Amino acid sequence: MSEMRNRRIHFVMSDKEYARMSKKIKALGIRNYSSYLRKMALGGYCIQLDIPEIKKMISLLGRCSNNLNQYARKANQTGSIYWADIQNLKERLNEIYDMAEKILVRLNALQG
Repeated sequence: MSEMRNRRIHFVMSDKEYARMSKKIKALGIRNYSSYLRKMALGGYCIQLDIPEIKKMISLLGRCSNNLNQYARKANQTGSIYWADIQNLKERLNEIYDMAEKILVRLNALQG
């Protein structure tokens, strides 16, 4: 037997927020806004992550990508590349793997 709902909650959204919520509801195939809002209020999550490792990792990925493109151009032009360039790229990729591991550890801690 379901519990009687006798409490009303009223809040206001901007047109942009309402459109965003409507898009989410439609994507989930939900037709009842009240059900969606009740479910999100009682069981949803609001998470604001500030993980500096992500910003650093994105920067490292950008640099690795740029370096890789430069190495590919050099290889296409000269037919060879320097071992030191490959080692440098490997070191940066290892930094990225380390960052990813730290991020996963922090995200895993949020589940607990």
